Amino acid sequence: MKAAIVVFPGSNRERDVARALRLAGAEVTTVWHTETELPAGTDLAVLPGGFSYGDYLRCGAIAGRAHAMDAVRAHAARGGLVLGICNGFQILCESGLLPGVLMRNVGRRFICHRQTLRVERADTAFTKAYAQNEVIDVCVAHGEGNYFADPETLARLEGEGRVAFRYCDAAGQLTVEANRNGSLNSIAGIYSDTRNVLGMMPHPENFVEGLVGGTDGRGLFESLAKAA
Repeated sequence: MKAAIVVFPGSNRERDVARALRLAGAEVTTVWHTETELPAGTDLAVLPGGFSYGDYLRCGAIAGRAHAMDAVRAHAARGGLVLGICNGFQILCESGLLPGVLMRNVGRRFICHRQTLRVERADTAFTKAYAQNEVIDVCVAHGEGNYFADPETLARLEGEGRVAFRYCDAAGQLTVEANRNGSLNSIAGIYSDTRNVLGMMPHPENFVEGLVGGTDGRGLFESLAKAA
């Protein structure tokens, strides 16, 4: 698999994602935000976490209009895989590749902690290494992770099976305590209508090696490598 990580001023998780992808067997290159094309043969475009453009205006708003995002949109339109993590999820929403917005956390505070997620479906390019309803242990670190969409959009996401992950407790139950940022329907990640674009707030790249506390995030990158 050939993966291209798009880097913006303020991105800070590109190396973590690159390591996770390489551990899964991917060939990884980085693309600066001013580039107008992705490298030839790119299978997966990745928007990493961080604070693109200092989170000025709105999180992801400036990055969503960068030159490189035209190439990412064209890649997605051709059926190419796109993954946005944390700030990358915000950028995907701001760029029009995913619906909804990420607002300030309900508690108005930055949160950073281990987080259990429920895998809503295991038949996509991102999740085939998992089982449906499996509970995985990853991490979150964000101040604006509160997913919101209008009722019609939310109903469409739910009805079309486009919710990828939900915040849950260790038993897989959706609780207020587990949903610390206040996202509607405990949504932690969503797919595009063709399911080749995934945006998620949690960081699976944090937990791909046992040395740093867990390996539950590795399944996502292994799934992508096999899909490509």
